[in-house]
Order: sequence, then structure tokens, then C-alpha cells
Amino acid sequence: MMRFTTLLLFSLLVLHQCISTINATEVSHDGRAITIDGKRRLLISGSIHYPRSTPEMWPDLIKKAKEGGLDAIETYVFWNAHEPFRRQYDFSGNLDFIKFIKTVQDHGLYAVLRIGPYVCAEWNYGGFPLWLHNMRGINELRTANTVYMREMQNFTTLIVDMVKKEKLFASQGGPIILSQVENEYGNVMAPYGHAGKVYVDWCAKMADSLDIGVPWIMCQQSDAPEPMINTCNGWYCDHFTPNDPNSPKMWTENWSGWFKSWGASDPYRTTEDLAYATARFFQLGGTFNNYYMYHGGTNFGRTAGGPLITTSYDYDAPLDEYGIFNQPKYGHLKELHDILHSMEKVLTHGNVSHTDMGNSISASVYQSTDGSACFLSNKNTTTDATVKFQGATYDVPAWSVSILPDCKNDVYNTAKVNTETWVIEKKANQAEQEPVALKWAWRPENIDDTVVKGKGEKSSSELMDQKAANDVSDYLWYMTSLNVDENDPIWCDDMSLRVNCTGQVLHAYVNGEYIGREFVTYGIFHYVFEKKIKLKPGLNQITLLSVTTGFQHYGPKFDKIANGVLGPVEIIGRKGDQTVITDLSSHKWSFQAGLKSIDRNNNIVKVDSSEWKTHELPTQRKMTWYKTTFKTPTGTDPVSLDLNGLGKGLAWVNGKSIGRYWPSNIAESHNCTKNGCDYRGKYDFNKCVRDCGLPTQRWYHVPRSFLVDGENELVLFEEFGGNPSSVNFQTLTVGKACGSAYENKTMEISCPGRSITGVRFALYGDVQGTCGSFQPGTCQGKKDILDVLKKECIGKEKCAVEANEAVFGPVNCQGVKKRLVAEVVC
Repeated sequence: MMRFTTLLLFSLLVLHQCISTINATEVSHDGRAITIDGKRRLLISGSIHYPRSTPEMWPDLIKKAKEGGLDAIETYVFWNAHEPFRRQYDFSGNLDFIKFIKTVQDHGLYAVLRIGPYVCAEWNYGGFPLWLHNMRGINELRTANTVYMREMQNFTTLIVDMVKKEKLFASQGGPIILSQVENEYGNVMAPYGHAGKVYVDWCAKMADSLDIGVPWIMCQQSDAPEPMINTCNGWYCDHFTPNDPNSPKMWTENWSGWFKSWGASDPYRTTEDLAYATARFFQLGGTFNNYYMYHGGTNFGRTAGGPLITTSYDYDAPLDEYGIFNQPKYGHLKELHDILHSMEKVLTHGNVSHTDMGNSISASVYQSTDGSACFLSNKNTTTDATVKFQGATYDVPAWSVSILPDCKNDVYNTAKVNTETWVIEKKANQAEQEPVALKWAWRPENIDDTVVKGKGEKSSSELMDQKAANDVSDYLWYMTSLNVDENDPIWCDDMSLRVNCTGQVLHAYVNGEYIGREFVTYGIFHYVFEKKIKLKPGLNQITLLSVTTGFQHYGPKFDKIANGVLGPVEIIGRKGDQTVITDLSSHKWSFQAGLKSIDRNNNIVKVDSSEWKTHELPTQRKMTWYKTTFKTPTGTDPVSLDLNGLGKGLAWVNGKSIGRYWPSNIAESHNCTKNGCDYRGKYDFNKCVRDCGLPTQRWYHVPRSFLVDGENELVLFEEFGGNPSSVNFQTLTVGKACGSAYENKTMEISCPGRSITGVRFALYGDVQGTCGSFQPGTCQGKKDILDVLKKECIGKEKCAVEANEAVFGPVNCQGVKKRLVAEVVC
């Protein structure tokens, strides 16, 4: 069986590489599959968002995606990034989506272009520009509103025309085989009523009129109008059925994990469960699968949506935030993809029969003139199964799918991971001669005009939604004054300021004195800030600073959700049993968007060098700038910035924003997964979480393309107050690797770019535990297994050892699943 598997995988890999270099000219579909040049195709795709990485990273990411068995790369197009101000466009740097698509083409892959232009994607305001929200005549977005639809059509047409000009649609010989209009509208459509249906129909007609020559898709749209193809998004789409029998069964978002939010633990999805969901989808007739995400990347600048989405968008994807293989997920899926591709013809053409074998066991047989292919699935969440099928017996663990490409040989099971696991370690910056602390300069942010003087650019007798500032900054100042005397009813010794808020963070000042702050956790849209204050006779200055961490990006009528100081804003005076409330909401308010040192494009405003101080470095000081220099870390390993000890703020390296930071925001300490995660049973983002009680995000990605030879500059704006003395740069590398192979499989283990220097553990039998904490089970093979692995692996970058009793001696344990396990040092 081992020889069959090896030859099969080699043959299909060669075939896949040949097929993927063919340029499409005609893309269509029937009820079974997407057809390319008249041939039904089984397609495996992965999402990589061009703005969440850099142009320098794109070739490596796409190359690894292809090597992982993908046929296509899927990306959204981000409207607010490309048109931040109306009719002012930006397609430079990592916003050059044309270059990204051409890079996909250069690597022989297809592309799926999800124009939207609403994207969700945990992206700021779902991808809509804030000027759109503020246009006259727009009461709400994503509905039958002529002003909104005109702007949406303008941007969609712009993107299509740009793609056509470069001949990138498959109908022009390019790589784009599918395009999408709107996104998950069916999930939120009901509150829009009849106008929602009118809007969906208009979207379909508008898209179809653009004549791109490839099919259009609408995900999560059960009433998708022709010729739109309805597709599925979710953790499981095996039972999804498109609304049109002539549309193939397509999965546009197979969620590889989940996003992280400030204050929450880190969610992860097991390799076994993701493989199970994918295999079940193909077992039940699916022919197009896209992983969301295949590489999640980083929310640079102020692009993170929300509110409260972290800067890291790792998503527990097969390629991690830095572009490193997330093993074993990457390798286990690659093996699955290779086997599925070997079955392409029979899965897209064969007659299908499904048999319920009882006790949640099912078999699926695909039969054609070219051969047959079979799946055996066990949906039990606790009980493994021994399945008798077509005269043979197969072991199918709980919550798993076994694949038999010839209906005889079981070559893959989703629960049996035969791929190595990598443990990533962070190493100190080796470019510095010794690990000395960075030398810092500092300066205060000048907030006197706002905090003390109450001067702003706009004024009104109404409180302003922060979105009305057109999203030029995370920060919006609200300023008003109150004239009181000692005879005023509110005058007393017990006074407080009460503010109703919808922004994520609020800072409050009274007469120039800071009185406190408050912030919320993910999912909270409204809170009340209340602090004790002291007023003086005469004029009193009240200044509030509302801080967003990304505007709402999802939900029905999400654009209507207020952000900022909602009001009322009240002064509460208490004298004994009497309470007097003065509402300041209708006072004259002055507003100022942003900080003096940050421009509307989130760039640092240059100041005279004399303003930077190098003596008496302050710590725990609010609204403070810090600056230092550092040398570029040696080598080519990815670079990470450790901001432990800081509070909350923004960071730039050589003037390029690496995003928001907030290491003082500690992840919730409850519900943490201990002793590994049981992959059996349905997943959601609460099932498997880790890093409880730790900073939500301590490390921040610094792409190597942001760095220069010689000295680099790091600048931090510290909003809350922190201590920069422990800040440092590190490189990420594989510190140790663990190999695993079930009986009669080959264990491969490697240290990429370096040699294996030691073997810490090696055992054959029913090994327990996970990488870094393996333990012997109840039965095991020879005692010299460690010596065998040392001989085979030490001094090599990678090694391979077959897991069987011929090598490691008999293991007399009837009915026990045996595997070879090893842990090596890189």
C-alpha cells in the first residue's frame, strides 16, 4: 500500500503542475463543476489578501500555496484602501492588486477576484470608505439607494476596467476564472425588506452587464438571481445545496481558523477537523473549495476592522502571519489536495451513490468509465469504527473521513496526521553586538489646544458620530465648556462626569486635568463612563477623547451603528438625597479629528529634532512619543517586534505603519483549552482557545521590506502609558520539529535552512501527548529507536524513516493504532 500511495502522489503532483500552467480562455459551469476550456475541474483555492502582506512577500506566499496543492488564489478588492477620498485613488505598494494578480499568473495559478465591493473581512468598516457614509442622500448602505448604487457601480466598473486593460480575465487569456459581487448579503438581508431584494437583483444585473466573460458568484445568497452562482461560507458546507440545479456546489470560505480580538484568547482550529470538513465537502459532491484564510497576514496601519480586531490576522491559516508553514496543518492539507486532484475526473464525471451504514457511518462511491473512488466517513464524536466495505475491513476513527482513490486502498484519513509539526521560536536580534537596551528619545504630544483651550475645526450643538470625521484618524476630540457658580444647583462636593459612549476607548479631561479612561471588550457597542470630578467657579473646560479601534464591519445595517460619544454627557451633582443632573449634550461642542503629530494618511508629521529629549526617559506617561534606532536583524528569517511593557498606541518602522498595538490588553483567563484540543465534534471559535491570561498580542510583524541596510528607526505613539525599556526585535525560526507517522507510513522531519542537531524523543507504539510533551503509551517497540533516529537525522536538514515493525521490531498490542513519533532540535 505504501508503494501505491507514493507512486500515486508523484503522478498526480506532476499532472497538477502541468495542468496549472495552462491559460484558460473559456470558463463556464454546469451543475457538477466549474468548466475550464470545456473540462470539468476540481478546484482548490486559498485566500491571500494583497494589503495584508507586501509585494516582496507575494511571490513566496503564492509559491508555497502552489506547492501546498492549490489551483487558485482568492482575494477581495478593498474599496476604502483604493479610494480613501472620493475620486482619489491609490493602487501603489501593497495596494497594487494588478501586480498581485500578475504574480499569481506568473506562478501558474488561477485567481478568484471578489470585488464586493463590501468585503467584511474583519476590515475597517467592511471595506466601505467613510466618505460614502457621509454623502448627501445616503441614509444607509447596501440597499436600493440610488446615490450608494451609483458609487458602488463606479468603483466596481473601475476595477473591472483595470483588469480588462491588463487582459487578466480568463476570457482574455488571463488567470481570473471567477469574480464576486456583494458578499454574504443573504445573512443580513431580511431587515432591508423589499429594498434588499431590489438591491440584490440590481447587483446581479449590474455585474452581468460588465461582460467579463467569466462566471459571477454571490456567497451566502440563497436567492441569487441568474446568472449568479450561490456559494457557501462557514466551518462546514458538506450539506450545502446551491439554489440553482445548474450551479456547482462551491465553498468560497472554508474557515481555517478564526480571527483574534483585543481582550479575547487566541482561537485555533485543529488540523484534523479542518481536513475532515474539507473531505466531507468533496465526499458529498463539492468541486470548488477555498480556504479562508490560506495566509491571513497583518492588518497594517488602521485597516483592522471591528471594533477591536487585532493587528495580527494570522487566522491559524496554513501559512502563518509571517508566511511560515503552519505545520502540521499545511502538510496534512497538501496530502489531501494531492489525493483529491488524483480523483478529479471521477469526482466530476462519475455516477454517485451514498450509503448510510448506520451509527453515523456512511460510504460514498463515485463510479465512471475511468475508474472509481470512495469515501468512508464516521461522524461519531467519540467512537472509532471498524467498517466492512466491499469485502475489506477499514479502521475509521471518530470524526474522520477515509479516502480510497481506487475504492480498495485507504491512502488518507483526516484524523491520522502523518505530517511534521513545527514549533516556532523567537531569537534576539543578532545584528546587535550585544543584547543591550535600545536608546530612546521622547517627546510629548501637544494636546494643549484641545485639552486646555478646547479649540477644534468644527462646532455644533449636537454630538458627532466619529464616522462623520471621514476616518482620517483613530482619535476624535469632543470639547465644550460649562459656566457654574457656587449657587448653581449642581455645585457640591460630590460631582461626577457621566458619558454614554459607543467608541471603544474614552479619555476624559476636566480643566486640563486627566480624570480617567475606559475601554470595552469585543461585542460591546455601548458603555457608560463615570468618574468623580471637581469644578471651579466660573468657566470649566470639558474635553473628551474618543478612540476607535476600527469601525463596525459586519451585521445588518452595520453602517448605522454609532461610534464615538453618543451622549448624553452629564454632570451629576449629589447633595445628601438630592441628585441634580445637567445635560451637556446640546451645549455648543467643538470637534477636532486626530493628533497634531499624525496626518490624515496615518503618517508621522515631522518635527524639529530639538523637540526630542534624550534625558530622564519617562514611563507610564500618556500621549507620549518614543523613538529609537536599531540594526536590521541578520539573515532572512521573518522579523517580529516585541512590545511587551507598553500600553496602547501606534507603531512605525522607517515611517511605515505596522499597525495598532495594545499589549496591556490581557486576554480573558477562562475557557482555555488544556492538554490539547479534541478535534472530534463541530468546531466554533469558543471550542479551542489558547494563550489565556496573556497579552492579546505581544509581537508585531515587521516585514523585511520595511527595513534598510544600516540603521532603522522605530517610532511609537504611546496613548495609555508604558515602559519601552523592554522593547526589542526578534527573528522567527523553527526551533524544534516533531515527526509523526502511522504504521506503514513514512515519517518526514526537517529543520528548514539548518541541520538537525539533536533528537530529544523517539518512540514507536501508541505514543501519547503532543509535540514537546510526548509520553510513552501502553506498548512500544525496540528500546534503541532513539539511536536509529539519531543516526538517520542528525547533521541533515531533513530525514525520512518508515514507520513499521520491520524497522522497529514487533509491537504486541492488538487493536492499538501504532505510530512513529520523534522530536528533534534545529
